[in-house]
Amino acid sequence: METSKSNEDWNSPNSQAPVQENKKIMAGVLALLVGGLGVHKFVLGYTNEGIIQIVISIFTCGIGGLIPFIEGIIYLTKSDEEFYQTYQVNKKGWF
Repeated sequence: METSKSNEDWNSPNSQAPVQENKKIMAGVLALLVGGLGVHKFVLGYTNEGIIQIVISIFTCGIGGLIPFIEGIIYLTKSDEEFYQTYQVNKKGWF
């Protein structure tokens, strides 16, 4: 009995290159809905910026929640590739 996989699928259209994980929609929606808690920053891997956002929201009694609202709009209006390069590869923390 042969247990190895067939090599016939090497050129099939279903075998794709590894897909990059794009967190654009999730980060954008979280920034719009609960941005004052800095959740969108934690999702993108920006722990320090997330903590700073929480502190800003506490000290400004929630007015600092405008920053993530603007960020959420920016996230959602960027193209997928531009968002991925800017916020996930280059790690741009603010705006």
